[in-house]
Amino acid sequence: MTANGVLQIAVFFVLICAFAKPMGAFMAKVFAGERTFLHPVLRPVEKLCYTLCGVKENTDQRWTQYAGSLLAFSVFSFLILYLLQRFQGVLPFNPMGFSTAHAPSGATPMTPDLAFNTAVSFTTNTNWQNYSGESALSYFVQMAGMTMHNFTSAAVGMAVAVALIRGFVRQQVSAIGNFWADIVRATVYVLLPISIVVALFFCSQGMIQNLHPYTTATGLEGTAQTIAQGPVASQEAIKMLGTNGGGFFGANSAHPFENPTPLTNFVQMLLIFLIPAGLTYTFGQMTGDTRQGWALFAAMSLMFLAGVFVLYGAEANGNPLLAKLGIAQANMEGKEVRFGIAASTLFATVTTDASCGAVNAMHDSLTPIGGLIPMFNMQVGEVIFGGVGAGLYGMLLFAILAVFIAGLMVGRTPEYLGKKIEGKEVKMAMVALIATSSVILLFSGVATYGAGLSAITNSGPHGFAEILYAFSSASANNGSAFGGLSANTPWYNMTLGLTMLVGRFLIIIPMLAVAGSLASKKRIPVTAGTLPTHGGLFVGLLIGTVVIVGALTFFPALSLSPIVEHLLMVAGRTF
Repeated sequence: MTANGVLQIAVFFVLICAFAKPMGAFMAKVFAGERTFLHPVLRPVEKLCYTLCGVKENTDQRWTQYAGSLLAFSVFSFLILYLLQRFQGVLPFNPMGFSTAHAPSGATPMTPDLAFNTAVSFTTNTNWQNYSGESALSYFVQMAGMTMHNFTSAAVGMAVAVALIRGFVRQQVSAIGNFWADIVRATVYVLLPISIVVALFFCSQGMIQNLHPYTTATGLEGTAQTIAQGPVASQEAIKMLGTNGGGFFGANSAHPFENPTPLTNFVQMLLIFLIPAGLTYTFGQMTGDTRQGWALFAAMSLMFLAGVFVLYGAEANGNPLLAKLGIAQANMEGKEVRFGIAASTLFATVTTDASCGAVNAMHDSLTPIGGLIPMFNMQVGEVIFGGVGAGLYGMLLFAILAVFIAGLMVGRTPEYLGKKIEGKEVKMAMVALIATSSVILLFSGVATYGAGLSAITNSGPHGFAEILYAFSSASANNGSAFGGLSANTPWYNMTLGLTMLVGRFLIIIPMLAVAGSLASKKRIPVTAGTLPTHGGLFVGLLIGTVVIVGALTFFPALSLSPIVEHLLMVAGRTF
């Protein structure tokens, strides 16, 4: 590690701390329907959306109605994107002729299974890509399909988080809000304005935004080279802000057109954490006790800092086998020299703490312990800030389990924010945990036989790590990958798609059920026996719950992949 690298991490964290309160306070006003400084301009747009869609913004829904609206919206979004991909050959803004007889050589065919995987991926905010965008999708599909889903999937996550907050706030009622109003407000007041400003900033830094056909140029060696381009900046802004992660180019944020300067690299990382960090303050403000939000922020921050410094240290120390050969010790394989070790490892930690999945370095080239950190970040459920909305409701799931465990230890009914945590809430939390972890382990195990093995390019424990990482990423709705897995096969397209659906909706639906259950309860007064949930004791209990649940669930699988790979590396063995 270097002083410069540590300083980069420190500056990043300080800025996240600084942005959390104003961002969170603004979102609390937005979702409460209160007036903000943007209302004079954007309130007419919001009202127009309600008029066009026939939405009554002040009509609240029970949790079942809220969930039904969310599922209907998601199914419709999935179908639209699937059809856009399948019919892109007859749609406009397709200068390269993808899905036509005039497609470039080497273009990826948009087969039914690949279109299914991609449509599920962007609908669930995963943005897993079994293709390179510049060799598979037209500009129209990139804009009307992928970019649009980057907005809507992020808005859905924010809506669910706010609905769960209302469950803690409201008393003896059956309604938890209006799904349609929540996603409109999230989009109109939060996602769109910031994305427009950021996209213009990215353009000023050299990020491209055009509709030109690809350029053919002759390089210094005298050979022809095709330079892909397109509407990149507009997609990049919401890709980061909405913790989506799907890249316009296959190289993602390692590509100079997606991430041209160290400043854009730093801003992209800030965007990933901006809304998830702010939502912790939104939680505290809406519940009437900001200390509760800061407790969640503290738990997330401590786990983030632990992960980033372990990953940074592992990459800075590099591979001892190469060090013995006199090769530079730090592991620069798969990293951009312009970013270096510190910015690459910080980006890898941030993108897997959140459900973003964008990368500025190749995770498959990380050292074994370096690769373990992103994998474990995803396996604990993307709760270390997490995705927009998803991180908050995921952490609240663990908070419910934490107070339940504490209640068992002291022999009294657990409570959180004045609401009793009873059998229904705990059962719903366990359904979410068991479903998401089971699908990772089940499909990873099955993939080690037959069709699953043909896609890996490495033998030994690293080959299994590629498979385990893929299903962990899909279940966590992250989207990053160990690049050695060639997953564009019917088996992986279908199983990864199913994993994404489980990872998204078998957390959302139980959490909405919890919101409805909590909203129907009355608030009970604080007594001497109430566990304080705003101090260091609760923060430690919450972190312990997250880490122990993750460790107990995935330690056997991790032992067979990055852990044993690290031990073999230290022992001087290769495979």
